[in-house]
Amino acid sequence: MPYWLYISILVIAIYLVISIALYYLQDYLLFKPEKLPKDFQFNYDNQEFKEYNLTTRDGAVINGLLFKTKETPKGIVLYLKGNSKSIKGWGKFAVDFTRLGYSVLMLDYRGFGKSTGKRTQKAIKRDLQEVYNKIKSLTSESNIILYGRSLGSGFATKLASINNPKLLILDAPYYSLTKVTTRFMPFMPLSILIKYPLPTYKWLKYVRCPIHIIHGTNDKLIPYKTSVKLSKINSERTRLHTVIGGGHKDLNNFPAYHSMLEEIILQPTTTVDLSKTSINVIHTQKKATKKT
Repeated sequence: MPYWLYISILVIAIYLVISIALYYLQDYLLFKPEKLPKDFQFNYDNQEFKEYNLTTRDGAVINGLLFKTKETPKGIVLYLKGNSKSIKGWGKFAVDFTRLGYSVLMLDYRGFGKSTGKRTQKAIKRDLQEVYNKIKSLTSESNIILYGRSLGSGFATKLASINNPKLLILDAPYYSLTKVTTRFMPFMPLSILIKYPLPTYKWLKYVRCPIHIIHGTNDKLIPYKTSVKLSKINSERTRLHTVIGGGHKDLNNFPAYHSMLEEIILQPTTTVDLSKTSINVIHTQKKATKKT
């Protein structure tokens, strides 16, 4: 066998092995769950909460925590977290919304925390719709805010695209999960291999409520330019909020982030009377005069 043919066959074989490994191991690469025993007791200082379990139609159990406000809530935030740990650690962020008068429901995806069931993109979307339906049976959709953080931004967008929540807030969203992974493995056919494509950009165009995107300029995992691109898809409904110097995991450490949340949540319907502005004024260019 010619040497060049041997090398070619070897390269192809290695490529196929890597492709097969990526297909079957991607759950371990994409998700970093923290599993909790059924009898685990959640504990948060100065926060009132109640634990819930929802049994889905395929028998899985989705575990969640409802963080309560001290007064009658103005509404509820369905907080869809990132790809790591469990709501045990994410619960400390509920205060960012309860302080504004909103209850917060955080839940663990399948295989995270106390939640059970086989994890697939279709199953997670179905679970979240069941949770949304449960919330909708208890309150008006005009009181529901969807908040998607990183991985959760795609699922939140999907929910918003087929329902009618009050607001959609995306924190460090991705264009699609395929795009994110392609940045790190550009030589692999991920559009074929990935089981969780999560095409946020496709779903975003069907969202009918106000959309707010929050992103840090120093995000190394999902670049800020991703949100700039997303903000143009449904531009009439979208506002992009920039956290100067913010990374992927530290936006909560910036005062600007909390000011943005307060502005978004407490004054989401503020509009400007454009008829009283200069929106229709067009700058005229001064024509150059010819010298004689």
